[in-house]
Amino acid sequence: MSPGSLSVYFIVEPPSYELMACYLAASLRQQFGPELVLIGYCPAEKLGGISPDVREVLSRLNCELRGFATEGRFDPPYPHGNKLLASLEKRETEFSCFIDSDVLCIRPNQIGNITRPGHVSLSKAASMNWAPQSIWQDIYRICRMEMPEERFRPMKQRKGAPGLPYFSSGLFSFPEHHRTSEGLSFPEVWMQVAREIDAAPEVPKKRPYLDQLSLPLAIRRAGLDWNILPDAQHFILGGRLRGEPLPEGEEIFTVHYRQWELLKEVGLARQAKDMLERHAGVRRIAQVRRRGL
Repeated sequence: MSPGSLSVYFIVEPPSYELMACYLAASLRQQFGPELVLIGYCPAEKLGGISPDVREVLSRLNCELRGFATEGRFDPPYPHGNKLLASLEKRETEFSCFIDSDVLCIRPNQIGNITRPGHVSLSKAASMNWAPQSIWQDIYRICRMEMPEERFRPMKQRKGAPGLPYFSSGLFSFPEHHRTSEGLSFPEVWMQVAREIDAAPEVPKKRPYLDQLSLPLAIRRAGLDWNILPDAQHFILGGRLRGEPLPEGEEIFTVHYRQWELLKEVGLARQAKDMLERHAGVRRIAQVRRRGL
């Protein structure tokens, strides 16, 4: 792979994530071009349930489908942790970038815009209304780490005091070949930190937020720093701003839509289908069957 090469990986899990993943993959091909390595990960026990239509669409998009083990890796099972488990899988490119399946790339982009050597590149979380800032004192104490000095507001918070760094896990990239002095990769450190927090009874409501709670600590423990991406590189739709159009005069590169209805509301559903048709030959995944495999 050439310097700056990037694997983008995401979850392809039936029934809903497998469909959204196809539109994501098509949008990545449209906006980044053929140089990306695309990998769709599915829990091993569900791999056989992925529809032939989805398999064909991903094949046309030159997206490899891989399984990963989930059994016994979180106790009790933690579906939100699938991105941690997928991150632990081996990839050969210089950088890897995880993107949630319910994301769409809508403007031409470049690998250098979402990667940075020595850093985990990611965006601020939309909000942290579910817990008080005092939760961080317990988390950093449990993990035997110093709290960072940085403070900022989440993406959707316009008022109030800035808080400790808290990031979205919906889109993040990291250097694949970075290792700590103990020989651990960033995903291995992230899993280590997540397990420490998960095992602590004094941290309430840590699920389903465990992946995001552990991110800032994992970045620093791994010997990396965070590169905070502009909101335009991971623009989160919905919430209090639902029903409003995309900001005028702002070049939004990527939207995190969560529900297809939100794509329709901001006028992006047609673009999603156009990109799928251009790169996979169909506007809807089910059309593959009608047109013949």
